[in-house]
Amino acid sequence: MQDSAQDRKSVFSNETLVPIMPELIEQTGLSTGFLADLALKTVYSGSDCTSERVAENLKLPLGISENLMQHLYREKYIDIRERSGVQRNRYAMLDRGWDRVQRLLSLSGYIGPSPITLDDYTAGMRWMNVHAEKVEPENISGAYSHLVLSDQQLRILGLIVESRRSLFLTGPPGSGKTSAAVALHDALKGEIWIPYAIEIDGQVIRVFDPHIHHPVSPPEGRYDKRWIKIKRPMVIVGGELTLESMDLIYAGNLNYYEAPFQVKANGGLLVIDDFGRQRVEPHDLLNRWIIPLENRVDYLTLHTGKKIEVPFELLLVFATNLNIKDFVDQAFLRRMGYRLGFTTPSADVYSLIFQRYLAYRELDYDSSFLYRLFARYEHEKREMKACEPRDLVERCLDICRYENLPRRITVDILDRAWNYYFGLENQRIDA
Repeated sequence: MQDSAQDRKSVFSNETLVPIMPELIEQTGLSTGFLADLALKTVYSGSDCTSERVAENLKLPLGISENLMQHLYREKYIDIRERSGVQRNRYAMLDRGWDRVQRLLSLSGYIGPSPITLDDYTAGMRWMNVHAEKVEPENISGAYSHLVLSDQQLRILGLIVESRRSLFLTGPPGSGKTSAAVALHDALKGEIWIPYAIEIDGQVIRVFDPHIHHPVSPPEGRYDKRWIKIKRPMVIVGGELTLESMDLIYAGNLNYYEAPFQVKANGGLLVIDDFGRQRVEPHDLLNRWIIPLENRVDYLTLHTGKKIEVPFELLLVFATNLNIKDFVDQAFLRRMGYRLGFTTPSADVYSLIFQRYLAYRELDYDSSFLYRLFARYEHEKREMKACEPRDLVERCLDICRYENLPRRITVDILDRAWNYYFGLENQRIDA
């Protein structure tokens, strides 16, 4: 099993840029027994089991799938109920197969696409990192066209995306840190391949998550369908982050693993938002990230206690509004790729943000809007925040939708949006 990558020479084709389809069971890197057990559980889970359906569910070529089914047939776990031609059969469970499945499910409840080996996953992620498309300045300017940033900030963000180094974002609440972090995802070019699942020592780790991974149209031609092509993923975690959530999640009732969020973010963007406000000490959390940041590998633990090494090929962003000197030591900061600070906007920057967001939402701009807003900021002695132009415009649109008004902003609607957003302080609302 450990020689699968060498036997196939490469996980991906340098010519077609797709995962190479295995032609033989040995080329999958998995044992016949493991795949036969997975095929038997597939028959068990389906009411109408044909050769084609088993191959589709296992994501294996029909020839390999049918060899597994014939093995199960010879072992008297299944029966052939109908023959429709070469490698075209309809199967059903036998009593011996039912007994076998119950034992298998007590060991692993995983039923789904055939996994790939950990070696192939590592090789595949490294290959994709080497073959990633180069990021150009226009990719950065396009991704940040809806935000107002300085040329220096854009250059730093471009360096981050191209180098895939980490970023520490600091600044007061509402200064645009999260928006800037999320926009990095739009600057990441191309799509990636991820496996549905990974096998290690007979255990299965499920990687594909439909809530995070968004498939794109598959390419034409033959390729290893145990991999699925997706948009580069983006994962955002905040105050709910714990040390336990960064390790393998063992589903005791199903007897297989769920990959942690940083594995699901591989090839894409991971944002640790509100850093320093988690339920775990910041120092402990930082220590957990040191090895991945320095070596681009992470170590996860099976419930048996065995440690496994997985690639850490992602763009990692920390965002905080706390003073980093209070909880971050220099040893950690040395391992960070870049640091970028955000501040409260000036009146000119606020104006640009407001006008640009109106254009983004395809709304007309009137200079009286800004006069009115600046007057209210001054009257109420409020500090401007970079997030507020967007928030006020969105609340204006909420009013228009709810009251069936034309989709446009007026000073009256803007005033109401201000009151609803900041609260009707010291005002009585009549019943």
